[in-house]
Amino acid sequence: MTDQRAELQHSNLEHFPITIFATIMGMSGLTLAVQAGSYHYGLGLGAANTLYYLTCFAFFLLLMGYLAKLLQYPRAVQAEWCHPVKMAFFSAIPISLLLLGVASMTRNIVLAEWLWRIGMVLQGGATLAVISGWISARSFQAGQLSPAWFIPAVGNVFVPIAGVSLGYVEISWYFWSVGVLFWIVLLALVMNRLIFHDPLPGRLQPTLVILIAPPAVAFLAWLRLSGEVDAVARFLINAAYFFTLLVALQLPRILRLPFVLSFWALSFPFAAVTLASFAFASGTGSMAHAVFGTALLAILCVIIAGLLIRTTQAALKGQICVPD
Repeated sequence: MTDQRAELQHSNLEHFPITIFATIMGMSGLTLAVQAGSYHYGLGLGAANTLYYLTCFAFFLLLMGYLAKLLQYPRAVQAEWCHPVKMAFFSAIPISLLLLGVASMTRNIVLAEWLWRIGMVLQGGATLAVISGWISARSFQAGQLSPAWFIPAVGNVFVPIAGVSLGYVEISWYFWSVGVLFWIVLLALVMNRLIFHDPLPGRLQPTLVILIAPPAVAFLAWLRLSGEVDAVARFLINAAYFFTLLVALQLPRILRLPFVLSFWALSFPFAAVTLASFAFASGTGSMAHAVFGTALLAILCVIIAGLLIRTTQAALKGQICVPD
């Protein structure tokens, strides 16, 4: 019995998926969204603080788990790195660090800066490694492209959100420029794939929601860099709203699919557009955007609660750490 249990634990560790770090992005986004809503309505930060510490703890546990997988099953990690979809989720680790750095700004500035520094370096390295892999001798097929490809390249726009406040202005401009450049490039490629090729496989359908995140996060970063809600900011937030409406039409179909970890792709994009709405309301005094933010926050809470329940159920049934 003991040998069987040990064998099962090793099997679970070997199949511990890199995609699980999307949960940390979602929980970090919820923490920041609840915090933004609390600030807007003059409420206490009790709920946001609780979410912050839970997210930090969850990130530590998942990181230790994946490092253990790297040490014991390096070939399994290499296989994920070579996978055309899974390789994009490696950037979820540095992005999670960047998001936790933003969340730490009002709690521990020293910790925030260290999280930001580590996340920034890892994100920069991941971007170069992934894009280098894209343009290397390896040939990718159109069917292998999905909105998940936004994560490693466009994820650079996360850097200025805390970077500017920490005093790293020029390097924040660099990361924002790279992120927006690849948003434009990949958006054209992804839309071409969605329109002119076969539909995304069921397991990847939830990644359609990722379309919301790039303009929403780019808007938040632009506010840090420019310091005002100008024409560029308005373009970005309205692009985010368009993709939110577009995705909303697809959600009924997506939610009928069997649960997989890629459903966590629903979480952070809604958090990003929620944060953008509250930031726009704060910068312009727009009551309409405050209402949008409040409605989106309520939807985000329902989404996260549903994802936590479904993930727990799947874990109890042994459906998380399994071969594809």
